[in-house]
Amino acid sequence: MVRMTSVVQAKTVVTCRNVTKEFGQGEARVLALRGIDLDIFAGELTLLVGPSGCGKTTLLSVIAGILDPTDGEIVVLGTDLRRISNRQKVQFRGENIGFIFQQYNLLPALTAVENACVPLVIGGLSKREAVQRAGRLLSEMGMGSRLHAMPSQLSGGEQQRVAIARALVREPKLVVCDEPTSALDAHTGQLIMELLRDIALQSDRAVVVVTHDARVFQYGDRIARMNDGRIVSIETNGNSREL
Repeated sequence: MVRMTSVVQAKTVVTCRNVTKEFGQGEARVLALRGIDLDIFAGELTLLVGPSGCGKTTLLSVIAGILDPTDGEIVVLGTDLRRISNRQKVQFRGENIGFIFQQYNLLPALTAVENACVPLVIGGLSKREAVQRAGRLLSEMGMGSRLHAMPSQLSGGEQQRVAIARALVREPKLVVCDEPTSALDAHTGQLIMELLRDIALQSDRAVVVVTHDARVFQYGDRIARMNDGRIVSIETNGNSREL
């Protein structure tokens, strides 16, 4: 069942209005997004669901400022992404957005805690402070006994927890996830989704998850169903609104 976190309207973190995205030109032109209207709120876990090729990952990339929309309005945390430079976008992403991908992308020569602290070191924090902060976060996520394990010594679920810690260590207000459970068994996938849901609720972050795994739909506060580059319905609290 889809939950709502509160009867009070939450803060809007992402606003998409009539967003389109084209790839290629002429006969090779592909319209990946066809007029997307979507609001994403703090304190909620929003799912983008639909068949393969429907535009889910493209929309996630536009929201995260990785891809520029062809047309339309995209405002993230009060910033109009179409009005800032590419250099400013890189800085904006580093300060405000955490990324969790299907592939964990852990550095094999670094321990779990060293992998998790990489964004802090890149951001200028000393390695000692970065390791301490990342270690506290991993411990809160049940990984306290695995801080110094190498990625090859971790299970898939443990590696995903490290990847989540790496995304959260700079305390971003928006967390975007592309198929975070697809490489996991059903039980571990449920644990990861429960963790992501708690991250949204407890920290007032907005969490956006792209998935085609119907087993995790129950964890969404808001489910945006996509097809052929469009959002065709939005479900909240068990109610579906056709668009």
